[in-house]
Amino acid sequence: MAAAQQQQQKEGGARRTREEVPAVGRVAIIGGGISGLAAAKQLAAHDPVVFEATPHIGGVWKHCAYRSTRLQTPRPDYEFSDMAWPNRDDPSFPTHVEIVDYLEDYADRFCLWRYIALRSKVVGVKFLGGPSAGFTELWSGSGEPLQGKPMWELAVSSTDDPDSDDVQLYKFEFVVMCTGKYGDVARMPVFPPGKGPEVFKGKVMHSLDYCKLNEQETVELMRGKKVVVVGYKKSAIDLALECAEANQGEGGQPCTMLVRTLHWVVPSYSIWGLPFFLFYSTRFSQLFYERPNQGIFRSLLCRLMTPLQKAGVSKFIESYLSWKLPLSRYGLRPDHPFVEDYASCQMAILPDGFFDMADRDLIRFRRSAGGWCFSENGVVLDDGTHVDADLVFLATGFEGKDKLRSVLPEPFRGLVVNKSSMMPLYRGTIHPLIPNMAFVGYVESVSNLHTSELRCRWLAGLLGGRFALPAVEEMVRHVDGETEAMRRTTRFYRRHCISTYSIHDSDAMCADLGSRVHRKSNFLAELFAPYNNQDYKEE
Repeated sequence: MAAAQQQQQKEGGARRTREEVPAVGRVAIIGGGISGLAAAKQLAAHDPVVFEATPHIGGVWKHCAYRSTRLQTPRPDYEFSDMAWPNRDDPSFPTHVEIVDYLEDYADRFCLWRYIALRSKVVGVKFLGGPSAGFTELWSGSGEPLQGKPMWELAVSSTDDPDSDDVQLYKFEFVVMCTGKYGDVARMPVFPPGKGPEVFKGKVMHSLDYCKLNEQETVELMRGKKVVVVGYKKSAIDLALECAEANQGEGGQPCTMLVRTLHWVVPSYSIWGLPFFLFYSTRFSQLFYERPNQGIFRSLLCRLMTPLQKAGVSKFIESYLSWKLPLSRYGLRPDHPFVEDYASCQMAILPDGFFDMADRDLIRFRRSAGGWCFSENGVVLDDGTHVDADLVFLATGFEGKDKLRSVLPEPFRGLVVNKSSMMPLYRGTIHPLIPNMAFVGYVESVSNLHTSELRCRWLAGLLGGRFALPAVEEMVRHVDGETEAMRRTTRFYRRHCISTYSIHDSDAMCADLGSRVHRKSNFLAELFAPYNNQDYKEE
């Protein structure tokens, strides 16, 4: 039956998306990326409407990927619990094209296209509840996610023209925000007057715009140009490598990476011959890291083990990276412990050949921890060093929270982040002060797909009445405890990453759902085997 439905979906080479959106519905999902698809599958009983602004599903993997972009985790660690990769034993990391194909196959298998409205951009959200909603003892006033009446009105446009009056209004009882943290809104550096891109005679481009170019256009753009790439995270590293590849041979110019904050980079998931999961992805290894709202005994244990974490595990990994990679030679060895990057999801997997290009002088590095600015012919570093440039790429990240602020009404717009600049989400999903709405895809881990899928399953349990939420005050305390746990683990805690306590996080959601917390077959496996999505197949 499922195979027949899949074939029907693909008839004529086209998938049949939602043809009609009801004026009043139960559940709306905004965004057709990984989180949006997971939400559609888990909330299928409510006949959800998935509003996707573009002509395609896939989110950042479709719209914010370079030609060389690959996943940073092995295939078995990045798959839905109910659909394994067809070639999951392939040791290579999937390309962005493979990931989009995998997501489309997932939509085929579970007939998700019927829920998806493509080219449907949500341009505004209006709350239909009373003025006190969100500031009550129980979330949404009663604690119930579905109250039998519309709570949100969505303004949806089918055109990219901002002046168009082609906007339709739809009402829903519940809204799931899955617009993601990446893409759409570029994070742009701010400069003093007369020191910004307006004084630069060359071209300035954010990585978001670079993603829109095809391979020939990227080569033509960079070939023979003096290029500066601002940034040293995954997108900057990939972009610098593409620039170096385009400039091989006669007439080529080196690419200069402008590095403000150093982070640890990893060539593979093997450390001195040991699999990486042994250090952070087993129940035993996570036992010694702080977790939210832990008891006195665990707090004492974690404080006693902190020197071992940093001087033991971190130093062991750092020793391998310093031996394997020319970090000291290029001034790229961070001063902070490795665990701080892992705990904030800022560890980057190096693409093949990156330091080979540096050794050939096709990639250069300049440190500028104190800032930089533009000049007529390039950029000027904080120490006065001038770097000539014809083209400057800003691989400076994205403002995903601004996407939310752009559509949410007041007073909720001002509640998106707390005083720690984090989204205060209970179970990484529910904002205690924003009623009848959930947020999926705003918490990071080693596998964001697993994080989103399990949260969508938890959300389905909430909407299905399998458990009730605590009072608002208790949820706020829990969120504050999570912030404090991350603050004590890493200086980069604002990214809301759960990598060092991901199993505990999954345990809590399983407990809410009444599912098994311990998912392995025996005691030894429970302690020392890695957890992944296949451990969380629905029972």
